[in-house]
Amino acid sequence: MRSQLAAEPETVGVAAPGAFVSFVRFVVCGGGVGVLSSGAVALLAGAMPWVVANAVITVASTALCTELHALFTFGTGQRAGWRRHWQSAGSATAAYAVTSLAVLVLHLVRSSPGALTEQIVYLGASGLAGVGRFVVLRVFVFTGEGRGESGVGAGVTAPMLRRPLPTAAASVSPVSVSSVSVSPVSVSPVPLSPLVLAAGA
Repeated sequence: MRSQLAAEPETVGVAAPGAFVSFVRFVVCGGGVGVLSSGAVALLAGAMPWVVANAVITVASTALCTELHALFTFGTGQRAGWRRHWQSAGSATAAYAVTSLAVLVLHLVRSSPGALTEQIVYLGASGLAGVGRFVVLRVFVFTGEGRGESGVGAGVTAPMLRRPLPTAAASVSPVSVSSVSVSPVSVSPVPLSPLVLAAGA
């Protein structure tokens, strides 16, 4: 019987961050890109209309945030594909619609709200929309696919020792069968007595 340890490569990765860590990273990435975007819009507005500059920076910042969320926030270990970019853009559009609707409702309720009230409503709606977008991204967009069944991240090849199935080899000793010689038996006729002959008649 042969027992030997065979090495076989297996994909192992870093575990995905928890919900709290992901949310902190989400806020940091989103806030950082938001600050940079506001400065970029101000710079581009000098060379083109503000609406066009805002649209260009919004698309670029959303794409950048999606890449950061894929690689850093949710730890998928791989860049975001086109499907994730479209889903992330859809969630960003929904968040924009929520904040716009909140400000619109405020102006319907109050004809001329103060700047502080408008900012409170806008920031509150942005916070709720951000939490909702985080949940959508974590649950539906940046799920555990591609991490394997254990939910791990990027593939790192590591050897795994696999023990082969034991094979039991049973040795069977040959059984010697001795030959039996059979000698012919000769049967000689026995003379019958007259009494047996008479009974048989």
